[in-house]
Amino acid sequence: MTRRGRASAALACGTAGVLLALGAAAPAQAAGYRYWSYWETDAGTWTYATQGPATARPADGEAIGFRFALSEDSADAAKPTSAPDFGAVCADVDKAPGTKRIAVVVDFGTPQDAPAGETPPKDEPTTGCARIAESGTSADALAAVAKPLRYNSSAMLCGIAGYPEKGCGEAVADGPASSASSASAAPKAAEEDDGGPSLGLLVGGGAVLVLGAAAVWKSRRRA
Repeated sequence: MTRRGRASAALACGTAGVLLALGAAAPAQAAGYRYWSYWETDAGTWTYATQGPATARPADGEAIGFRFALSEDSADAAKPTSAPDFGAVCADVDKAPGTKRIAVVVDFGTPQDAPAGETPPKDEPTTGCARIAESGTSADALAAVAKPLRYNSSAMLCGIAGYPEKGCGEAVADGPASSASSASAAPKAAEEDDGGPSLGLLVGGGAVLVLGAAAVWKSRRRA
Protein backbone atom coordinates (compact mmCIF):
# COMPACT_ATOMS: atom_id res chain seq x y z
CA MET A 1 0.00 0.00 0.00
CA THR A 2 1.33 3.47 -0.87
CA ARG A 3 1.90 6.21 1.70
CA ARG A 4 -1.19 8.01 0.44
CA GLY A 5 -3.23 4.82 0.64
CA ARG A 6 -2.15 4.15 4.23
CA ALA A 7 -3.02 7.72 5.19
CA SER A 8 -6.46 7.51 3.62
CA ALA A 9 -7.19 4.20 5.31
CA ALA A 10 -6.11 5.56 8.68
CA LEU A 11 -8.29 8.63 8.23
CA ALA A 12 -11.28 6.48 7.30
CA CYS A 13 -10.80 4.28 10.36
CA GLY A 14 -10.51 7.27 12.65
CA THR A 15 -13.65 8.86 11.19
CA ALA A 16 -15.66 5.64 11.46
CA GLY A 17 -14.61 5.17 15.07
CA VAL A 18 -15.76 8.65 16.07
CA LEU A 19 -19.06 8.29 14.20
CA LEU A 20 -19.73 5.03 15.99
CA ALA A 21 -18.97 6.68 19.32
CA LEU A 22 -21.33 9.55 18.50
CA GLY A 23 -24.05 7.09 17.58
CA ALA A 24 -23.62 5.24 20.86
CA ALA A 25 -23.82 8.50 22.80
CA ALA A 26 -26.99 9.72 21.05
CA PRO A 27 -30.09 9.93 23.27
CA ALA A 28 -32.63 7.12 23.09
CA GLN A 29 -35.71 7.64 20.96
CA ALA A 30 -38.42 9.58 22.75
CA ALA A 31 -41.09 7.36 24.26
CA GLY A 32 -43.83 9.98 24.31
CA TYR A 33 -44.95 13.45 23.28
CA ARG A 34 -46.88 16.11 25.16
CA TYR A 35 -49.42 17.80 22.88
CA TRP A 36 -53.03 18.75 22.14
CA SER A 37 -54.78 15.98 20.22
CA TYR A 38 -57.85 16.67 18.09
CA TRP A 39 -60.93 14.43 18.04
CA GLU A 40 -64.06 14.08 15.91
CA THR A 41 -67.33 12.22 16.43
CA ASP A 42 -68.14 8.81 15.00
CA ALA A 43 -71.37 7.08 16.03
CA GLY A 44 -71.48 8.93 19.32
CA THR A 45 -67.88 8.26 20.35
CA TRP A 46 -64.59 10.09 19.99
CA THR A 47 -62.32 9.12 17.11
CA TYR A 48 -58.84 10.51 16.42
CA ALA A 49 -59.11 13.09 13.64
CA THR A 50 -57.49 12.33 10.29
CA GLN A 51 -56.76 15.98 9.57
CA GLY A 52 -55.92 19.07 11.56
CA PRO A 53 -58.48 21.51 12.99
CA ALA A 54 -57.38 24.23 10.58
CA THR A 55 -58.64 22.22 7.60
CA ALA A 56 -61.45 20.10 9.08
CA ARG A 57 -64.93 21.53 8.45
CA PRO A 58 -67.50 19.86 10.71
CA ALA A 59 -71.17 20.06 9.82
CA ASP A 60 -73.92 21.60 11.89
CA GLY A 61 -74.79 19.32 14.81
CA GLU A 62 -71.34 17.74 15.19
CA ALA A 63 -69.04 17.70 18.21
CA ILE A 64 -65.28 18.11 18.25
CA GLY A 65 -62.83 17.54 21.11
CA PHE A 66 -59.34 18.52 22.20
CA ARG A 67 -57.27 16.74 24.84
CA PHE A 68 -53.89 17.71 26.28
CA ALA A 69 -51.94 14.63 27.27
CA LEU A 70 -48.69 12.72 27.13
CA SER A 71 -48.87 9.81 24.69
CA GLU A 72 -46.73 7.70 22.39
CA ASP A 73 -48.79 8.08 19.22
CA SER A 74 -52.35 8.45 17.91
CA ALA A 75 -53.22 4.87 18.91
CA ASP A 76 -52.18 5.64 22.49
CA ALA A 77 -53.65 9.16 22.69
CA ALA A 78 -56.03 9.94 25.56
CA LYS A 79 -59.56 10.92 24.56
CA PRO A 80 -61.53 13.82 26.06
CA THR A 81 -63.23 12.56 29.20
CA SER A 82 -66.55 14.24 28.39
CA ALA A 83 -68.81 12.53 25.86
CA PRO A 84 -69.43 14.21 22.48
CA ASP A 85 -72.99 15.24 23.37
CA PHE A 86 -74.09 17.93 20.92
CA GLY A 87 -77.62 18.00 22.31
CA ALA A 88 -76.46 18.83 25.82
CA VAL A 89 -73.83 21.39 24.81
CA CYS A 90 -75.86 23.28 22.20
CA ALA A 91 -79.35 22.85 23.63
CA ASP A 92 -79.87 26.60 24.04
CA VAL A 93 -78.23 27.77 20.81
CA ASP A 94 -80.45 28.19 17.76
CA LYS A 95 -79.18 27.82 14.22
CA ALA A 96 -79.08 31.12 12.37
CA PRO A 97 -79.09 31.48 8.56
CA GLY A 98 -75.59 31.08 7.10
CA THR A 99 -74.19 29.55 10.28
CA LYS A 100 -73.65 26.16 11.88
CA ARG A 101 -73.40 25.01 15.48
CA ILE A 102 -70.49 22.92 16.70
CA ALA A 103 -70.19 21.46 20.20
CA VAL A 104 -66.63 21.93 21.46
CA VAL A 105 -65.05 19.94 24.31
CA VAL A 106 -61.67 21.02 25.69
CA ASP A 107 -60.01 18.64 28.16
CA PHE A 108 -56.89 20.09 29.81
CA GLY A 109 -55.68 16.68 30.99
CA THR A 110 -54.23 15.65 34.34
CA PRO A 111 -51.46 17.16 36.50
CA GLN A 112 -49.27 14.23 35.42
CA ASP A 113 -49.66 15.37 31.80
CA ALA A 114 -48.69 18.96 32.59
CA PRO A 115 -45.32 20.45 31.63
CA ALA A 116 -42.88 21.20 34.43
CA GLY A 117 -44.01 24.17 36.51
CA GLU A 118 -47.56 24.21 35.14
CA THR A 119 -50.89 22.73 36.19
CA PRO A 120 -54.11 22.28 34.18
CA PRO A 121 -56.29 25.38 34.56
CA LYS A 122 -59.42 23.31 35.22
CA ASP A 123 -60.17 19.92 36.73
CA GLU A 124 -63.12 19.28 34.42
CA PRO A 125 -63.32 19.62 30.63
CA THR A 126 -64.63 22.91 29.27
CA THR A 127 -67.55 22.73 26.84
CA GLY A 128 -69.07 25.36 24.63
CA CYS A 129 -71.35 25.70 21.61
CA ALA A 130 -69.71 27.59 18.77
CA ARG A 131 -71.92 29.22 16.17
CA ILE A 132 -69.72 29.94 13.18
CA ALA A 133 -70.04 30.49 9.44
CA GLU A 134 -71.12 27.50 7.39
CA SER A 135 -67.65 27.40 5.80
CA GLY A 136 -65.90 27.58 9.19
CA THR A 137 -63.28 25.10 10.38
CA SER A 138 -62.79 23.29 13.66
CA ALA A 139 -60.13 25.86 14.49
CA ASP A 140 -62.76 28.59 14.07
CA ALA A 141 -65.11 26.74 16.40
CA LEU A 142 -62.36 26.28 19.00
CA ALA A 143 -61.41 29.96 18.83
CA ALA A 144 -65.05 30.89 19.45
CA VAL A 145 -65.12 29.18 22.84
CA ALA A 146 -61.55 28.86 24.18
CA LYS A 147 -59.31 31.82 23.34
CA PRO A 148 -56.44 32.55 23.30
CA LEU A 149 -55.00 29.91 21.00
CA ARG A 150 -51.29 29.48 20.33
CA TYR A 151 -49.73 27.94 17.23
CA ASN A 152 -46.12 27.39 16.19
CA SER A 153 -44.51 28.26 12.86
CA SER A 154 -45.68 24.92 11.41
CA ALA A 155 -49.31 25.70 12.32
CA MET A 156 -49.32 23.07 15.06
CA LEU A 157 -51.79 23.84 17.85
CA CYS A 158 -49.65 24.48 20.94
CA GLY A 159 -51.94 26.11 23.51
CA ILE A 160 -55.66 26.46 24.23
CA ALA A 161 -57.01 29.11 26.59
CA GLY A 162 -53.42 29.96 27.47
CA TYR A 163 -52.45 26.40 28.41
CA PRO A 164 -49.71 25.42 28.38
CA GLU A 165 -47.95 28.76 28.48
CA LYS A 166 -45.01 27.55 26.38
CA GLY A 167 -43.72 24.53 24.51
CA CYS A 168 -45.24 22.61 21.65
CA GLY A 169 -45.24 18.85 21.17
CA GLU A 170 -42.14 18.17 23.26
CA ALA A 171 -40.58 14.73 23.19
CA VAL A 172 -40.38 13.23 26.68
CA ALA A 173 -37.82 10.45 27.10
CA ASP A 174 -39.49 8.82 30.11
CA GLY A 175 -42.75 8.24 28.24
CA PRO A 176 -46.38 8.67 29.31
CA ALA A 177 -45.82 7.33 32.83
CA SER A 178 -43.30 9.99 33.74
CA SER A 179 -44.05 12.81 36.14
CA ALA A 180 -44.26 16.44 35.12
CA SER A 181 -40.88 17.14 36.68
CA SER A 182 -39.15 14.71 34.33
CA ALA A 183 -39.98 16.96 31.40
CA SER A 184 -37.37 19.48 32.48
CA ALA A 185 -34.79 17.56 30.45
CA ALA A 186 -36.96 17.34 27.32
CA PRO A 187 -35.75 18.92 24.06
CA LYS A 188 -36.87 22.43 23.17
CA ALA A 189 -40.32 22.75 21.64
CA ALA A 190 -40.59 22.98 17.88
CA GLU A 191 -41.46 26.66 18.05
CA GLU A 192 -38.27 27.34 20.04
CA ASP A 193 -35.89 25.44 17.75
CA ASP A 194 -33.44 27.82 16.04
CA GLY A 195 -32.48 25.24 13.44
CA GLY A 196 -28.73 25.58 14.13
CA PRO A 197 -26.27 22.70 14.56
CA SER A 198 -26.20 21.15 17.98
CA LEU A 199 -23.14 21.41 20.23
CA GLY A 200 -22.75 17.62 20.13
CA LEU A 201 -22.57 17.62 16.35
CA LEU A 202 -19.96 20.38 16.29
CA VAL A 203 -17.83 18.65 18.92
CA GLY A 204 -18.15 15.33 17.10
CA GLY A 205 -17.10 16.91 13.80
CA GLY A 206 -14.07 18.46 15.46
CA ALA A 207 -13.12 15.11 16.96
CA VAL A 208 -13.29 13.48 13.52
CA LEU A 209 -10.89 16.07 12.11
CA VAL A 210 -8.47 15.73 15.03
CA LEU A 211 -8.36 11.94 14.86
CA GLY A 212 -8.02 12.03 11.10
CA ALA A 213 -5.07 14.41 11.25
CA ALA A 214 -3.39 12.26 13.92
CA ALA A 215 -3.82 9.16 11.78
CA VAL A 216 -2.22 10.85 8.76
CA TRP A 217 0.73 12.07 10.86
CA LYS A 218 1.37 8.59 12.28
CA SER A 219 1.19 7.03 8.82
CA ARG A 220 3.76 9.44 7.43
CA ARG A 221 6.03 8.88 10.43
CA ARG A 222 6.04 5.12 9.84
CA ALA A 223 6.72 5.51 6.10
